[in-house]
Amino acid sequence: FCLFDFSLFSYLKFRLDMLKVGDKVRNFSSVDQYGNKITFSDFFGKKLVVFFYPRANTPGCTAQACNLRDNYEELKNAGFSLLGVSADSIKHQLNFSNKFDFPFSLLADEDRSVINLFGVWGPKKFQGREYEGINRATFIIDEKGIVDRVIDKVTTKDHASQIL
Repeated sequence: FCLFDFSLFSYLKFRLDMLKVGDKVRNFSSVDQYGNKITFSDFFGKKLVVFFYPRANTPGCTAQACNLRDNYEELKNAGFSLLGVSADSIKHQLNFSNKFDFPFSLLADEDRSVINLFGVWGPKKFQGREYEGINRATFIIDEKGIVDRVIDKVTTKDHASQIL
């Protein structure tokens, strides 16, 4: 007989694993929606926004990515580069990008290596169902590769203003 709540344990482990302000991001590489290799070191010397979303073409993820698209010039003028990340396939990311004309790369992190590096995989609840998945979060990384801010309560329809 066990009195320990494993869902609480999973939640706490997820929170401990997630990168925090001041953490240095380890180098990573993945492929974007076009199959191009994207490496974190390509962004050294630049401010980078890495936003994680659960699944391409779903209502919340579409609202979030479209808000970033609609405010892309303002984000770019503030010095930010953007990378979206989900565990979707290259095909799904390309479809999502083409459908909504995104001006930024979407990483197809099917092996979840980037997702796990940032620590955004963990317990979720939706319509009373508990499961493991990508927790929506955004990391703002400075020019030296250090996490400057973490947004873990993303407002999908106004995400750009949270970043700015």
